[in-house]
Amino acid sequence: MAIFDSKNFNGNVFKQYVDRVPNLNRNELIKSRAIKKRQDIAQSMSDQVGGNYVTIPLRGIISGTVPQNYDGSTNITATNTKTFSHSRVVVGRAQAWTERDFSYDITGGEDFLADVAAQIGEYWDEVDQATIIKILTGVFAMKDAEGVKFVREHTYDVTGKTNSEGALGLMDGTSLNTAMQRACGDNKGAFSLAIMHSAVATGLENLKLLAYMKYTDKDGIERELRIGTLNGRTVLVDDSMPAVETVTTPEVQGVYTITVSTAGTDGNTITVDGQTYTFAASTSTANKTLKTGDAATEAQALKTVLSAQYEGKFIVTVSGAVVTLKQIFGGEGKLPVVTVFGAVKAAAAQTTAGVAKVSQTRYTTYVLGDGAIEYTDCGAKVPYEMDRDPHTNGGEDTLYGRQRKCFAPYGINFTKAKMNSLSPTDDELENGENWELVNSNEAEGKQYIARKAIPIARILSLA
Repeated sequence: MAIFDSKNFNGNVFKQYVDRVPNLNRNELIKSRAIKKRQDIAQSMSDQVGGNYVTIPLRGIISGTVPQNYDGSTNITATNTKTFSHSRVVVGRAQAWTERDFSYDITGGEDFLADVAAQIGEYWDEVDQATIIKILTGVFAMKDAEGVKFVREHTYDVTGKTNSEGALGLMDGTSLNTAMQRACGDNKGAFSLAIMHSAVATGLENLKLLAYMKYTDKDGIERELRIGTLNGRTVLVDDSMPAVETVTTPEVQGVYTITVSTAGTDGNTITVDGQTYTFAASTSTANKTLKTGDAATEAQALKTVLSAQYEGKFIVTVSGAVVTLKQIFGGEGKLPVVTVFGAVKAAAAQTTAGVAKVSQTRYTTYVLGDGAIEYTDCGAKVPYEMDRDPHTNGGEDTLYGRQRKCFAPYGINFTKAKMNSLSPTDDELENGENWELVNSNEAEGKQYIARKAIPIARILSLA
């Protein structure tokens, strides 16, 4: 029964299956309240109305205004609240999957719609989370004066600090709490979620600070989730989090030589790093023998057996009577110890000292508060459709998927300053020039949203 071909496939029904697929990470994001649905503005962002970009007003606030003295003789001067506007963009993404005999191969006689929907649903969830990370990367790359202040105040860098356990650059039990306070002061209670790399999470696990949630599967077996808690906040562990390697000591591949100055005769031996080879009529790695001859011949024979002896450690070459050993990885493998017996003479020398690369990886942990990201599913005219090709490979089906979604960080505008099409690319989302704090849009006397009102922060650490 060709249920999955282009004639019988119902894209809207399939989308409903995809949307109903349970996903633990997505569910925890929603439950944490960090992602706030804003379907009320979906119509404004449809192709028929507002296109891919919309600006909505934010109410002004009166808190922070210094009161005037009420003494019976001082006139009271009235002030007004500024009206801010929040601009956001729709991110459109598409993908296609081709399978030969799609229905049969994918489903194997199972509930094909639910089976494929589960795979597609997980794919889009990964895309959405990656999009959020790209957006946060761009937010923390803002370049204007107010944006730079936000980045400085909402970043807690512990890479150069010694933590409570005496370790340099690592998070401890106070890092999250301190980061939230630095970002939002007495509003730190708004934070509800942290997303971190597994390397960071492992360090916190080792300190017994991070506890993972558990669930019971359909077979009644209790399993651990990649969702934990730290300082009362939900923690998602995701290795797509930014991890930037910095090389502190460059790698240098050591180079060493073994020079045969006098040829050996039958029965002579040469020992290289504890491995003894005997000169004989032919070269054999199995019998550990070297072919006799002149110095160049014996060097060639030595190159053959050393290539096997040092496989994975040295690249072995020969030129004349000189065998050269170059480290594959800097610092792995040292100057060989060479001893000889009989007439043969050979000696090892160092040409270049090997140095192992020393690097450190800086990890970014994002901390989000209630409503930190406003989310709108703007929809696509045709979210899913099938195309049947009966000719290629004896028949194959291609499933096309499209989505248009908006992830708007609260209090931060997408400016479109560096956007070349109707949907921003990942690189454009990461470009700090495309982001600025929400403001009153006045030519003069422009006012910005209070930075502490934005529950978004990051922690930089070495683990």
